[in-house]
Amino acid sequence: MTRIGSYPTRRMRRARRDPIVRELFAEHALRRQDLIYPLFVSDGDTESLESLPGIRRLSVKDLVAEGKIAWELGVKAIMVFPYIEASLKDALGSEALREGNLVCRALHALKEQCPQLMVICDVALDPYTSHGHDGVLADGQILNDPTLDQLCAQALLLARNGADVLAPSDMMDGRVGALRAALDKSGFVDMPLFSYAAKYASSLYGPFRQAVGSGGALVGDKRTYQLDARNREEALHEIGLDLEEGADAIIIKPALPYLDIIERARRQFGMPTIAYHVSGEYAMWKAAAERGFIDGRHVMLELMIALKRAGCHAVISYAAKEIAGWLDD
Repeated sequence: MTRIGSYPTRRMRRARRDPIVRELFAEHALRRQDLIYPLFVSDGDTESLESLPGIRRLSVKDLVAEGKIAWELGVKAIMVFPYIEASLKDALGSEALREGNLVCRALHALKEQCPQLMVICDVALDPYTSHGHDGVLADGQILNDPTLDQLCAQALLLARNGADVLAPSDMMDGRVGALRAALDKSGFVDMPLFSYAAKYASSLYGPFRQAVGSGGALVGDKRTYQLDARNREEALHEIGLDLEEGADAIIIKPALPYLDIIERARRQFGMPTIAYHVSGEYAMWKAAAERGFIDGRHVMLELMIALKRAGCHAVISYAAKEIAGWLDD
């Protein structure tokens, strides 16, 4: 680094003295349009989620209302995750492929009443399978290639019913290429794929799994297809493969424990990079804030800036609505 002087000639605090100067020289900023708001939808009445204070499992009607509130606050994108009744689940996740299922109906309602809102749909089978896994299960093993067939059918269904973006989160090998080929063949050449390219086998997903109803059903764990927390180069390899196969953006999940992955991915690939600040991260922050252990507002804003500083273009956060309100100040 070029030497630029030293104390007392160089006083770094001069550039921090005044709030206007601090704003002028800020290296990173958090904007409302950087936020993606994940929402849960069900066929039942809206209900609170004990493991995610402040977050609800919404009826389709209330999902639309929440989407409108997000838009009015300046949050331009939501992600939709379904809670599927146990009676509709089977080993293949067949409900994910049924025309007129819950997500299809939610998409139609959102597009009819809030057409400008970007709706990102998860491409994965775990909310729909009786065993809670993201793929087809046989003899205790997740079968990669048969799962790709299911995911392609699911993606085409979501595209036909109005999804703006598809986000495959299953972590099967080759799924981005398979989805891209299926979408292109069916005329959806402009459908973006935001790939969960580095999704770690984390203990921080518990509240999410309860929200979509897959946690209690889960047989075993997901370590045979989600990433090992000890590995960094493996994640970068996965990201590179997804980009080669046609991913338009990458998602790294969880967020804060994997800042090193975010920074390396942005620097190495230079592609649109999204962090998913997951349910367990949100729940810990919320619990500490509610007990007065931390200043919830300032801590969350600091966490979001840390993600932006690491290289994120956007952040998926359950606190998106709160953050958008705070940015007025």
